[in-house]
Amino acid sequence: MTLEIGDKAPDFTITTDTEPKISLKDFLGKKVVLYFYPKDNTPGCTKEACGFRDNYKKISDKNAVIIGISKDSAKKHANFREKFGLPFYLGADEDGRVCNKYGVWVKKSMYGREYMGIQRATFLIDEQGNIAKIWSKAKGNEQHSEEVLAEL
Repeated sequence: MTLEIGDKAPDFTITTDTEPKISLKDFLGKKVVLYFYPKDNTPGCTKEACGFRDNYKKISDKNAVIIGISKDSAKKHANFREKFGLPFYLGADEDGRVCNKYGVWVKKSMYGREYMGIQRATFLIDEQGNIAKIWSKAKGNEQHSEEVLAEL
């Protein structure tokens, strides 16, 4: 599935480390910064999460919520949150359903080895639930949150 700006964002319900379940539709009327990342506690993913943490108040002030999603468990997310003081939702997509809906479960290559994994990507979803912006190959760094903030 290839999503484009203007498309209705695929709805989902996901377990988090802080709420039993959240659904995208719970946030209608707010903007949603939905970012997919490969794995908790890895260098790029930690930098990206800390960037969103550092801009959390500014993003929240723009009527937006942040949801980070990886295939890690809610327990791993809880440890990641605690270690780095992350104030936003972390969704546990252990079966990969949400990753598949958003087209971020892809074939990757590292050191000549091919494998399936999450392509780092961020979707800005507007108050009506439509995709307003896509960063299809987001950088695993603190500056990515600045790009998102500028778009808000």
